Amino acid sequence: MKFKLKYSSILCGIVLLASCNTKPKNKIEEPKQNIEAKIDSILPLLTLQEKVDLCHAQSKFSTKGVERLGIPEIWMSDGPHGVRAEISWDSWDYAGWTNDSITAFPALTCLAATFNPELAGEYGFNLGEEARYRKKDVLLGPGVNIYRTPFNGRNFEYLGEDPFLASTLVVPYIKGVQKNGVAACVKHYALNNQEHWRDVVNVEVNDRALHEIYLPAFKAAVQEANVWAIMGAYNKFRGQYTTHHELLTNQILKGDWKYDGVVISDWSSAHSTTEAANYGLDIEMGTGTDGLGFTTENHYSKYFLADPFLEKLKSGELSEAVLNDKVKRVLRLRYRTNLSKNRPLGKANNKEHHEVARKVATEGIVLLKNEDNFFPIKDKTGLTIAVIGENATRSMTAGGGSSELKPKFEISPLEGIKTRYKNATVLHTMGYETGRSEYDVVHPPTLNQDSLKVEAIKLAKKVDIVLFVGGLNKSHLQDCEGDDRQQYNLPFGQEELINEIAQVNKNLGFILLTGNAIEMPWLNKVKGLLESWYLGSMAGYAIADVISGDVNPSGKLPFTIPVKIEDNAAHFFGSESYPGIQDPQNDISKNNKPSFTQEYKEGILVGYRWHDTKHITPRYAFGYGLSYTSFKIENIITDNNTYNQNDKITITCDVTNTGDVAGAEVIQVYIGKLNSKIERPLKELKGFAKVNLEKGAKQSVSITVDVSKLKYYNESKSDWDFETGEYQIYVGNASNNISKALKVTIN
Repeated sequence: MKFKLKYSSILCGIVLLASCNTKPKNKIEEPKQNIEAKIDSILPLLTLQEKVDLCHAQSKFSTKGVERLGIPEIWMSDGPHGVRAEISWDSWDYAGWTNDSITAFPALTCLAATFNPELAGEYGFNLGEEARYRKKDVLLGPGVNIYRTPFNGRNFEYLGEDPFLASTLVVPYIKGVQKNGVAACVKHYALNNQEHWRDVVNVEVNDRALHEIYLPAFKAAVQEANVWAIMGAYNKFRGQYTTHHELLTNQILKGDWKYDGVVISDWSSAHSTTEAANYGLDIEMGTGTDGLGFTTENHYSKYFLADPFLEKLKSGELSEAVLNDKVKRVLRLRYRTNLSKNRPLGKANNKEHHEVARKVATEGIVLLKNEDNFFPIKDKTGLTIAVIGENATRSMTAGGGSSELKPKFEISPLEGIKTRYKNATVLHTMGYETGRSEYDVVHPPTLNQDSLKVEAIKLAKKVDIVLFVGGLNKSHLQDCEGDDRQQYNLPFGQEELINEIAQVNKNLGFILLTGNAIEMPWLNKVKGLLESWYLGSMAGYAIADVISGDVNPSGKLPFTIPVKIEDNAAHFFGSESYPGIQDPQNDISKNNKPSFTQEYKEGILVGYRWHDTKHITPRYAFGYGLSYTSFKIENIITDNNTYNQNDKITITCDVTNTGDVAGAEVIQVYIGKLNSKIERPLKELKGFAKVNLEKGAKQSVSITVDVSKLKYYNESKSDWDFETGEYQIYVGNASNNISKALKVTIN
C-alpha cells in the first residue's frame, strides 16, 4: 500500500508538472467580476474565528489558511534584492535549509542609477521567478522611501531622492514580479526615511511635501502597477502610527487611490487593536512574538488582530463589516497568487537570472571621476595592479538587516578583477579591517590596523596601479537596517590610508562600495572614482567589466552627493529636522522608550531641489555620471511654444556619440515655473531617456511630458492645482549640467 501511494503521488506530480508547463499562447486572466463573486460566496462560509485568523501571522513569515475550505496559507519572504534564506517558524534564526540559496540582485540604489525602466522590468520578473520557485506568495519589496539624508541606514534598499525617478522605475519592477503570480509588497508606507528611532519618531511634514515628494512612488505603484500588497512603516505621522493611519491608509490609499490590495504591517509595527481594525491594517505580522518560547504571553493569538480583535467583534465594539473588508482583501490576494489558475512555475539561479543581475550591475555603476583617462585599464603583460581594501573580499550580500541574502555564490571584486586580468599581475592586501557587526553590536577588528596599513603602503610602492576598494558595508551604523550612520566621512581610517597611498603611488583609483553618499576630502588624491554600490552575486564580474572597458559605464547618480553634511537640506535645519528631538512632555511609549518628533523643515526642497534652489554646489549632482566616450546634445526644441493644461509637451533633441567607443547617455528633462507665486524648486525631473549609440552615431530622441504633471499640491484646497504662465524646460545630462533651456507658456 505504501508503494502504491508513493507511486501515485509521483504520478500526480508528473501530471501537474506537465500541465503547468503547457502554457496557453496568450495568458488568460480570470475576469475580476468572477473573482469578486467567488470571494462573496466564500465569506458567509467562514466562521468569525476563521475570518480573524486570516488577518494575522501564524509564524514569522506565514498566515493561516482555512483547510476545510481549501484556502491555502500565505507565505511571505524578504526582500527587494533577492529571496531571503528560510527563517525558522517561531524565531529569527535561519532554518538551516540547504536548498534556499538564490541569485542576489544588485541593491535598488544601483537599479535606480541605471535610469532604465525596461531593465527594472527584467529585474522584477527574474526576481519574481526566484520567489515563485521558493513557493512564496508575497515578496516584501520593493522599497520606495525617499532618500532624504545620507545617514539613513536603509537608503541602499530604495530608489533615490527623486519621486519621478522612483515612480518610473517601481512600476515595471512590480509588474515584472507579479507576472509570476507573486505579490510585490511596496514599502514602507509612509515617511520611514530614517532608521534611527524609527519605532518612536513622530514625523511632521506639510501636505505639499507629503503629496509631491513622499507619496508619488506609492501612488504609481497602486494606480499604474496595480500592486497587490503594501507594507506599513514603524514611525508615526502627525501623532498616529503609520501602519494603521486614518489619513494615509483609509483616506488616501484606500479612498482616493481606490487601492484594493492588502496592507501588511511591518514586523511589530502594529500598536492597537481598535486602530488596526478601523484604520486599514489587513494582515498583522511579527508583533513581538517569539512563538511559544517559554511563555504564551506573546503567542500569535495575542496579536492585536487576533483574540483581542475577536473579543471586540463579539462584544459589538467593532463592526463585522470592518473585518469583512479585510477578509475580502486577503482572499483577493490569494486569488491573485496561490489560487490563480494561470500561475507559472518559478526558476532560480539560472543563467538568465545571472545575466540580468550582471547587466543591472554594469548599467548602474557610476563613473564619478576619470582624470587622465585612468579608466579603463587595459590588461597587458607586465602590468602590476595592487587591489587594496577589505571591501575587495568582504561579502556584501550578508548583513544589512532583513534584506540580507544567501546567494549560491558571490563574486568578490578581487575575484572578478583577477579573472578578467589574465596577463597582468594582481596582488591584494586588506589595508584596513572593519570588524564584525550586527544589528546593535559592533565587534572590534581582530587584526592590527597599523600593520595592515604598513603592508598596504609597502605593496603600493612597487606596483604600477593601485585600486582601492573601500567605502561602507552592510553592518550596524553603516548601510544597515535598525539604525543610521553616525558620520559622513569614510570610517575605519580609510581616508588616512588613501592619503598615504597617494604619497607613494599617484596611479590610484577608488572602487567605492556604498548605498549612500559620503564626504570626499580625499578626492584630489585619486585619479579615478567608481561608485559601485552593492551588486549581489555578479558583483566582481560587473566591476571588472567596467574597469577593463568591456562595458562602458552609463550609470547616473540617483541622489545628490553634498560637499559637507550641512549642505543636505535635512541636516541644514539642525536636530529638529534630523534626527528629531525628544518630545517636551517626555511621553513614554509602550516599549518604555521616550518619544521623539521631527519636522521636515525643508518641505519640498529635497536633494537636488534644495541644492539648485538655494544655489549650493554639490560634490556630485543628481543625474551625474561620466562615460568612456563623449556625447553632444543639440537641436533641442519643443513641438510648440504654448500649451493648454490637457496637452502633452514633446521635447526633441539630437544626441551624437562624439567619442571613440560605443556608449549610452541619459537625456534628462527638468521643468520649473518662472516667476511662481508660490514656493517651488528651480526645476524638477519630469522625463528622461537612455540612448545607446555606437561610435559616431547620431539619434533623434523625443521625450513627452504631460502638462498635468506640472501641477502642485494646493494645501488650501487639499487638491492638485495648476499655475499658468511661463515655464522653463531644461535639457541636459545631470541636474546641474544643462545643455539648453527653453521657455513655454501654459494657458
